[in-house]
Amino acid sequence: MADKTAGATAGAAGRAPAADLPEMVRNVVLVGHSGAGKTTLVEALLAATGTISRTGRVEDGTTVSDFDEVEVRQQRSVNLTLAPLVHNGIKINLLDTPGYADFVGDLRAGLRAADAALFVVSATEGIDGLTKLLWEECASVSMPRAVVITKIDHQRADFDAVLTSCQSAFGDGVAPLYLPHDGGLIALLSQRFIDYSGGTPAVCDPSPDTLDTIEQYRGMLIEGIIQESEDESLMDRYLSGEEIDPKVLIEDLEKAVARGGFYPVLASGTGIGAQELLEIITQGFPSPPEHPLPEVTTIDGGPVRDLACDPDGPLVAEVVKTTSDPYVGRISLVRVFSGTLRPDMTVHVSGHGLADRGHEDHDVDERIGTLSSPLGKTQRFAGKCVAGDITAVAKLSRAETGDTLSDKERPLLMRSWTMPDPLLPVAIRAKSKADEDKLSQALARLVAEDPTLRLENNAETRQLVLWCMGEAHADVLLDRLAKRYGVEVERVDLRVPLRETFGGRCQAMGRNVKQTGGHGQYAICHLEVEPLPSGGGFEFVDKIVGGVVPRQFIPSVEKGVRTQMERGVLAGYPMVDVKVTLYDGKAHSVDSSDMAFQIAGSLALKEAAGKVATLLLEPVDEISVLVDDDYVGSVMSDLSSRRGRVLGTEPVGAGRTLVRAEVPELEITRYAIDLRSMSHGTGAFQRTFLRYEPLPGHLADKVVSAQHDD
Repeated sequence: MADKTAGATAGAAGRAPAADLPEMVRNVVLVGHSGAGKTTLVEALLAATGTISRTGRVEDGTTVSDFDEVEVRQQRSVNLTLAPLVHNGIKINLLDTPGYADFVGDLRAGLRAADAALFVVSATEGIDGLTKLLWEECASVSMPRAVVITKIDHQRADFDAVLTSCQSAFGDGVAPLYLPHDGGLIALLSQRFIDYSGGTPAVCDPSPDTLDTIEQYRGMLIEGIIQESEDESLMDRYLSGEEIDPKVLIEDLEKAVARGGFYPVLASGTGIGAQELLEIITQGFPSPPEHPLPEVTTIDGGPVRDLACDPDGPLVAEVVKTTSDPYVGRISLVRVFSGTLRPDMTVHVSGHGLADRGHEDHDVDERIGTLSSPLGKTQRFAGKCVAGDITAVAKLSRAETGDTLSDKERPLLMRSWTMPDPLLPVAIRAKSKADEDKLSQALARLVAEDPTLRLENNAETRQLVLWCMGEAHADVLLDRLAKRYGVEVERVDLRVPLRETFGGRCQAMGRNVKQTGGHGQYAICHLEVEPLPSGGGFEFVDKIVGGVVPRQFIPSVEKGVRTQMERGVLAGYPMVDVKVTLYDGKAHSVDSSDMAFQIAGSLALKEAAGKVATLLLEPVDEISVLVDDDYVGSVMSDLSSRRGRVLGTEPVGAGRTLVRAEVPELEITRYAIDLRSMSHGTGAFQRTFLRYEPLPGHLADKVVSAQHDD
């Protein structure tokens, strides 16, 4: 393949590669399941372009991408990282993403910042359900894609089987450009063998025993390219036996890849395939001007239609990742979509739509600090960042992940990318008073970094709850609190907010008569209590006749009843769905008072709890579970075992089913983990509060007993 453009500044390890024009940039996100080899592939590409002098190893914690101390310890990626390099004058921004489902927030950020996706699949393990879902997600937005099968030199590698799996999972348009063979690669279009066995690639004729295989796969490749060609005569010429010029095929291949119509498969191993992959990235993947911009509006939601990927246009950039460095402070990874970002310029920062996750809407002006191009831990100075490029900005104090940076004279807002809801609640508390003092600030920083984290300070249960994507996500967050911010916390059992109500009708008296010398207390009230239907709330009825309770004290009785309802009468949970009727009472001309009747009302409600059954109510959610058809039976059975009621199922697309059910909240606090295990990572669910229902007696007894033990 021939070069199409040139002009980016070459990037050595000590200085940042720079691009002066958007056409000189390629933004590529690497996606795939954990262990597929994404980070190792980034190392190989950095080494192949001379960006680093030697490749690191994930096992040793020496790779460029996995430099976070959590990643080094766990030997897996948990962050989105940027690794820029230059090949043939083109600056390539490689965005390495985590492969574990818990860190989907960084994955989505990488997809937002990129113009093309490289799906990394291991030749030893194949693809998983999550990778297939990601492919469908990219297809929905016409994201150009290519596939690279890694670890082809591993003893358990099976390239042909994995290629077949990719074609089955990803559909039409997936075809190999190269085949691994005997320590090298067979280039199907040129029908040449690239021998890597000597360390330096040497091109020669393929061995005769591979010609049949080459002919088979080459025919598949050519047909796939021609089907996507804009020249409708090519197919007729090919079927008539005409030999199509490889240059024509290469040009059509590049166009088809750039517009997301054809998906070449490449191969990679130790010291094999880096140059071939770099050619596809620079010549096949689109430059930023060829990829549509996300939707941009004014601050008040008005449409903006005159934007393009133009360095001279109005500034529109987005914070795709926020991190906090103990020494440098907050660092924002920013993708510039329009205009040019420069140090010391003042920009408008807009953040909207994430208030439910702890990100308040804000519109502020901030001064841009130093621009840099990160390479692992190293931040290399950058003089500017043009439209289409990605840079790191130091010390933006208000900008958070997902925020828009724009000209202060023309504030704009980019449509936020889709983020899944965090559905695993983890209750925590500080281990000491010193930790408690530092906890609030540390959590605020974590929330600013991670839009998939939701922080809840539950006033009812008096618990601090982190809503996370999964157990691994929670572990990383708690690790960062301890190691990065020096805050030690411990997990505690999550309390689900229950309710109390009366199980029947009864009458009760509240008697508050005390003589203490001087003014005493005198208040007697007779109440009738009865349950209301679910959702009925609270109703207070005044049936006093003859002034036995003076008019000014009737609101006091109601206030006392309401206060006691908030405290509960059985296990300390608020009471709901109760009707209280005040029908009789007594007062004293001197000793009766507002407070005396409040206390009497409270005592009457307590007495009622001793005369009639008091029920504990549990919250019930309606949940919608989206799974592959293969797991529908298991999911429905599991929901039933959780005291759930399955409402029905409906097909959603090919091979997916939506299961709807009503399930008590007590039974699904860990459902995010259980569903992932049950569906092999392919299931997803949403939950919505529905109503309160009586808690079964044996479970209610446990709650009451535990409350009394406390």
